[in-house]
Amino acid sequence: MFASVLIANRGEIACRIARTARKLGLRSIAVYSDADAGALHTRLCDEAYRLGPAPARESYLAIDKLVELARRAGAQCIHPGYGFLSENAEFAEACAAAGIVFVGPSPGAIRAMGLKGQAKKLMERAGVPVVPGYHGERQETKFLAQKAEEVGYPVLIKAVAGGGGRGMRRVEKPAEFEAALQSAIREAQSAFGNGQVLIEKYIASPRHVEIQVFGDRHGSAMHLFERDCSLQRRHQKVIEEAPAPGMTPEVRAAMGKAAVEAAKAVGYVGAGTVEFIADGSRGLRRDAFWFMEMNTRLQVEHPVTEAITGLDLVEWQFRVAAGEKLPSLDVAMAGHAVEARVYAEDPERGFLPSTGRIIALEFPARDGIRVDAGVEQGTQVTPFYDPLIAKVIAHGATRREALEALASALDRTLVAGPRTNLAFLAALCRAEDFRKAQFDTGFIDRNLAALGAVPKEPDRAAAAKGVAELLAREAKRIAARARSASEEAASPWNSLDGFQLCGARAVWVPVSINGAPASASASYGPQGIYRRPHRRADARQGACHPGPTRCIGKQGPAPCRDRGDEDGACVDCAVRRYRRRDLGNARRPGCRRRQSDDNRGKEARAGLISPDDHGLASDQALRRLRQRQGSPRLDSRKVAGEEAAQAAPRALACHPHGAEAG
Repeated sequence: MFASVLIANRGEIACRIARTARKLGLRSIAVYSDADAGALHTRLCDEAYRLGPAPARESYLAIDKLVELARRAGAQCIHPGYGFLSENAEFAEACAAAGIVFVGPSPGAIRAMGLKGQAKKLMERAGVPVVPGYHGERQETKFLAQKAEEVGYPVLIKAVAGGGGRGMRRVEKPAEFEAALQSAIREAQSAFGNGQVLIEKYIASPRHVEIQVFGDRHGSAMHLFERDCSLQRRHQKVIEEAPAPGMTPEVRAAMGKAAVEAAKAVGYVGAGTVEFIADGSRGLRRDAFWFMEMNTRLQVEHPVTEAITGLDLVEWQFRVAAGEKLPSLDVAMAGHAVEARVYAEDPERGFLPSTGRIIALEFPARDGIRVDAGVEQGTQVTPFYDPLIAKVIAHGATRREALEALASALDRTLVAGPRTNLAFLAALCRAEDFRKAQFDTGFIDRNLAALGAVPKEPDRAAAAKGVAELLAREAKRIAARARSASEEAASPWNSLDGFQLCGARAVWVPVSINGAPASASASYGPQGIYRRPHRRADARQGACHPGPTRCIGKQGPAPCRDRGDEDGACVDCAVRRYRRRDLGNARRPGCRRRQSDDNRGKEARAGLISPDDHGLASDQALRRLRQRQGSPRLDSRKVAGEEAAQAAPRALACHPHGAEAG
C-alpha cells in the first residue's frame, strides 16, 4: 500500500478521498486554487499546496503544476477524483513519467474509451450490443444527413468526445438536421476541442442504466451491480439509485456480462462505469439495451453502490493501483439506495447557477442518511467551478423507504445564502410516477411545472421577515454609533425599546427581492415593541399580527386597567422610567397597550425615526433636550433611504416578524 497520495481535485470528492486515505494510513496532500484557499478539503488533508489562480486551466487543469507539486511533496500516487483531469490520458502519462502512480486506468484504456465512435467499434468487435447508427470518420454534412435517413428518425447527434450532454442534439425530421448538426459541432468544438460527431437511433422511453466495474493488473474484472441514472435534466444526472427499478436477475446478468467484456476488451484497471441505454417502454429486457459509453473514472454516484454492497470503492481503487488483486468474495446487494445532488442553482430561473457565501448550513443526522459535502458554513460558492454543495444519500430496506427517507432528509437540510434545488429534489422524490417506476430520461423536462421548477411569486412573508431582520441589524449599528457620538450615555434617543406616545405608524424601506425592486412597510404600535412575541399568521396576505401582550413593569405581567383584560399591559412603569430620564415637558399618557416585540421599534430609538415622531414632547422641549445632551438628531429619510437601502439587497428568508413586504 502507498504511504502518501496527492488528491488532484477539490470539493466533496477531495474530502471523500481524504477520509479513506486517513482510514488506510496514507498521508494526504491537498491542492487548491486562490478561490479555494482555506476550503474544507485543504483542512481535512495532512498538507495543502497552492496551485494557482482561480480559473481551472491555471490550477486544477495545470498538469505540469500538479506533477511538480506531487514530486515536491513526496506523493507516491495521485488520485484524480472525477472531473478535471480524471479522464485525461496525458495526465496519466505525465504521472508515469515522473514515477508517480496514477490511481486509475492506463493511458491506453482512457484513449480507447475516450472517443465514443472508436469505443463503439471496439465494443462491436467484443460482442457488446451498440445502438444502431453511424460511428465512422466521415463528417460531411450531406453524408451524415444520408446516414440519418438510413438509421431512421428520430436520431441523436452526439459528440464523439466528452459527455454530459454537451454536443448532443435530438432531431425529429430531416428539415431540422443541418441546423442541429452545426449547433452540435460548435458546442462540441468549444467544450472538448473536437467537433467530430456520430449519428445514433433515438431510443423511445430511454432508461439510463450503468454497471460499476473493477479491473486489476492481473487480468481480472468484475462488476458490482447496476445504478439507474434516468432522472436527468438536459442529459445531466439529478437523482441516481441502486438497484435499478424493474431490473430482473436475467437482465442484470446479461448487462453485467456485457460490461465486464467491455472492461476486458481494453485491459481495464481500477474503477469504471459502463453505461447502457435501455428501451423502457416495455420494461427492462435482455434484448433492449445497448452500450452507450464508458467512464474511465470513479462516478459521482458511486455512494449508492457503496450503500447496497457495504464496500468502500475508493479503498478498492487504492489497493488495485498498488498492485493488489481484486478480492475473491461473493458481493451481495442489501436494500435500496438513492442519491440526490444538491446544487447551488435556481430551478425557478432555468437552473441558473447561484453564487455567494453560505450563511448557514445544516444536514440531518440520522440512521440511513449519508451526506458527502465539500463545503461548510461560511464557504463562498464561486462561479469558477461546479456548484455542487453536497450529495445526500438514503439507504433503506425498500425503494419506497429509501425515497421517503431521502425526501425527509432534503426537507431537513438547510442552506442559507445561495439558492439551491433542495425543494425541487424533494418534489422529485415524492413524484408519484417516479415512485411507481414509470419514468425515463425525459421525465424531468416533461414535469418541470409540477416539480416547481417554474417562476413563482416571491414569498412575501419570508421577505417581510428578512426586512425586519435587516432593520434590526441596522438599528443596532446606528444605535452604537449614536451612543459613541453622544456625550450623555443615558440619552433617550439611544433607547432601544421603541416607546412612543403617538399612534401606530409605518416606515417605508426600499428593498430588493430576488433582484426585483420593492418596498417594505415596517409597522410600529403606539408604545414600543414585544419582548415575547406571540403572533398569528395571516396566510392570505402573508402579514403578521400581534398576539397577547405583557406588561414590562417590575411587577411582571398584569392586566391593563384601562382595557380590563389580561392581554393588555399597563405602561405606568414605562412612563416613570422616562420621567427619570428628564424628558422636559413630556406629557403623561393614558394607559395604553404596550407592545413588546423584539423585532419592532428598535430603529425608532436607534434613529431610524426622528425624535419628533415619538410624540414625547413639544418641538421646543426636544430642542432644549438635544442642546442639553448634545446628542445628534438622525434624519429618518437619510437613514431609511440610504443606509437601509444598502442593507436591503441581502437574502430575505424565514417568516414575517413585524414587517410586511409591499
